[in-house]
Amino acid sequence: MDQHIAIDWTSCEGHELCAELLPDHITLDEWGYPLFDGTPVPAHTVKRARRAASDCPVLALKLTARRPT
Repeated sequence: MDQHIAIDWTSCEGHELCAELLPDHITLDEWGYPLFDGTPVPAHTVKRARRAASDCPVLALKLTARRPT
C-alpha cells in the first residue's frame, strides 16, 4: 500500500512546519498554507512524513494508506 499525505484543512493554521520537514513534497502557497501534488510518499521518506505529521502543532497533517489503482 502506498502512503499519501492528507491535510485536515479545517485544522491547518499555516504554521509551515510540514514544508520545512518535507520540502521535496510540500510547498507553501502565498499565505503559508501547504500545497502538495497528491503523489505517494516514497518509502525512503515515510519516516520523515510521520515525523512531520506528529510534529504538526495542530495535528492537521496525516499519512493515509491507499492501495495502488
